[in-house]
Amino acid sequence: MRVLVTGGTSGLGLAMASALTSAGAAVALTGRAARQARAVAAGLPGAVGIALDVRDEASVARAVDEAWSRLGGVDMLVNNAGIGMRTVNPRFMTHARGFWEVSVADFRAVVETNLTGYFLVAREVVPRMLAAGDGRVVNVSVSHPTMHRAGFVPYGPSRAGSEALSRVMAADLRGTGVTVNLLLPGGVTATGMLPPGAVPAGRTVLPPEVMGPPVVWLASADAAGVHDERIVAVEFARWLRDRRAGKGGSHTPATP
Repeated sequence: MRVLVTGGTSGLGLAMASALTSAGAAVALTGRAARQARAVAAGLPGAVGIALDVRDEASVARAVDEAWSRLGGVDMLVNNAGIGMRTVNPRFMTHARGFWEVSVADFRAVVETNLTGYFLVAREVVPRMLAAGDGRVVNVSVSHPTMHRAGFVPYGPSRAGSEALSRVMAADLRGTGVTVNLLLPGGVTATGMLPPGAVPAGRTVLPPEVMGPPVVWLASADAAGVHDERIVAVEFARWLRDRRAGKGGSHTPATP
């Protein structure tokens, strides 16, 4: 399996890239800084690091060309690159700001990364998959409450948009051999998007590695044909048991 993971130098992206390489996949991981992407990839077996700014069409085209060339093709795209509320309001967890206090530049930066970026990378990769006759797209999402929480403009709307985009992509690609699925942690996760001390004492914080088992499964032969599912990582074991028992997956799992 040959996998392109965007935003793979830290957080969820790095956890998924690590899990995939440990499972034997060849991985191209991307980051905005070429040196950092190469340095991170050097620590993972079968990985290569590529510079990619998902907001820039030319950068996306170059990176996909490079990934395709170095891996000999791409069987699965993991759309993960994103920026969070911390870039807009460093104290967003404790001192929320109204949407009217968000600058236009900050709004555009988050939406262009978290939503337009998913579109641009998939738009570049999917035609190649269609020509090859198959492929898999995994779009990383967040829990539904995050999408409409007070003080979460523009992050919430950007993630709601990327989830809607995923569903439209799945509808457009139904029956083509190219599948699209959503994957999300299912709770607050320890990534660089959270400011220090932002999580109240006693509240469970998920490790990024929670994304490993489901993304490895989505890259496996067992996941061939799995399409338009919304998989919550913390519920993955139960979801998979239900699926194997013939109950099928769920578009609206218990944990939103």
